[in-house]
Amino acid sequence: MKIAIILSGCGNRDGSELQETLSLMLAIDRRGWQYQCFAPRGQYKVVSHLDGSEEGTRDIYVESARIARGNIRPLSDYSATDYDALALPGGMGAARNLSTFAFDGATMSVQTEVERAILDTYKVHKPIIAMCIAPMVLAKVLGPYGVKLTLGQPCPPADVARQLGANIEYCNPTDVCIDREHNVYTTPAYMVATRISEIFEGADNLIHCLES
Repeated sequence: MKIAIILSGCGNRDGSELQETLSLMLAIDRRGWQYQCFAPRGQYKVVSHLDGSEEGTRDIYVESARIARGNIRPLSDYSATDYDALALPGGMGAARNLSTFAFDGATMSVQTEVERAILDTYKVHKPIIAMCIAPMVLAKVLGPYGVKLTLGQPCPPADVARQLGANIEYCNPTDVCIDREHNVYTTPAYMVATRISEIFEGADNLIHCLES
């Protein structure tokens, strides 16, 4: 299988969560599968990982290339017909850069290229997988279709996702919420996890769903 991964920067406070992203990549690679990283272009506000303060701006695409070791393509190049699945790791970049959930809550919008990638994949009924807070992006785009997803245990984001039309399932850190009807698979990751081993186990369970 070849899986497209959408990144949102570099770092859990303002981009893609590194441990979740690398666990996802490792789970794919251990099966002998391939992945290709994509990211949208555009500036975003940088958040200090020491004290939470904002520190100017950086480019989403350039920062995402750090995780991908330079092997990254613009999200505008993504074609659902070229890949077997689409993946969105977590990190606040999903809520700040791929969407406006962090700022707008239930009135959030999703970045145009991200929405197109999700809808194109959904329309050809290929799997879409997401971790941590990234299912909020799916809730906005696919909520009107009644998609089922998880954001871990009861929390304000889960309430918003339900307002957007998504069906919410509560899960433990390594569990996977399986929606066969819509071909969507989500895991809570650091929404509830406390150990990196739980992150890898959840990512591995997530990728396992694509084997069946």
